[in-house]
Amino acid sequence: MPTRLGRIVRAADFEHLLKTPSRARSPLFALHHLDREPGLCTASRKLSTGDEQDTHRLVDEHPATTPATPRGHWLGFVVPKRLARRAVTRNLIRRLARASLSAQLAGAQPLPLGMWVLRLRAPIDRTQFKSAASTALRLQLHEDLATLWRRALNPRSRPS
Repeated sequence: MPTRLGRIVRAADFEHLLKTPSRARSPLFALHHLDREPGLCTASRKLSTGDEQDTHRLVDEHPATTPATPRGHWLGFVVPKRLARRAVTRNLIRRLARASLSAQLAGAQPLPLGMWVLRLRAPIDRTQFKSAASTALRLQLHEDLATLWRRALNPRSRPS
């Protein structure tokens, strides 16, 4: 049975994931993981009025209706403009990451279920990679993503 590859879209899910330590790192990326489905992260916010009010939850977020273990994979991206200045480069990163994760999930040893956030943590050098369509950039990203997925399968091993 193929696993579902969804997208993380809620800011609360991103916030919750980025508070966790990274599960794996590579020279360009950091990977964060939570073993739950999107929408189950509830952010506790205080109202400026000072009154404690009952918080209402959606029916879909009610504990009785949500499964205890996740039933799919969700992927989100944090690709800041200050690290990848060109939109075509940011889109290339997202597209290659989705494709490499799908290929990894179809392999013999897929990643654990839950939410995953891929965060670009090092700048893409515009002088080294003149174009987002350059073969050198694609090869660098493929190599880096393969390293990242391999390290995510064994989170105890730290990069040297």
